[in-house]
Amino acid sequence: MGDSLLDGAWRLSPLVALRRKLTFLKEPKLVSVMRELGRHDTVRSALAERGVPETQWPTYESALRRLAATDMIRPRAGEGGSP
Repeated sequence: MGDSLLDGAWRLSPLVALRRKLTFLKEPKLVSVMRELGRHDTVRSALAERGVPETQWPTYESALRRLAATDMIRPRAGEGGSP
């Protein structure tokens, strides 16, 4: 399946106004994970920090891939994010 997004370093796109753009997200925990991305070395560590059960990580990875495809999140430069 290729590189896992979960092992990469990601951040919110600077173009995202968090309060406005993320209102469409119905999952508050996903919003909290997105806010934490820039503070963690990997998405895995952000998910763990926010208390997301490991069994739900594939669902979050899919959601984050969709957000990356629309430039809501971006790989942190030189840190191995993989859209």
